[in-house]
Amino acid sequence: MVNIVAGMVISHIWATKKDDNLVGCKFMAVKLLDGKEHGKIVIAVDSIGAGIGERVILCQGSSARKMQGLSDAPVDCIIIGIIDEDCLFDGMEVNIGESEG
Repeated sequence: MVNIVAGMVISHIWATKKDDNLVGCKFMAVKLLDGKEHGKIVIAVDSIGAGIGERVILCQGSSARKMQGLSDAPVDCIIIGIIDEDCLFDGMEVNIGESEG
């Protein structure tokens, strides 16, 4: 099962030495904004150039390795989208966390 959640980028993670399969990958610290792990901070590979303070869509689990040819990389969380604005589903407003900043 694919686990897709929302989060907010809170910091860059600098790692000059890393697994050879992760060379060229940018890491970000992301605070989860929904789900049962709301508030938890995870480290995610940034595949799209997200910035600090942006709300993002994360893919977690083995599906995260299917992006960018990471099939042999030890990746469990990847940023796959930037949330532009809250939205409506069936007339119900959906607010994805609060922007910090």
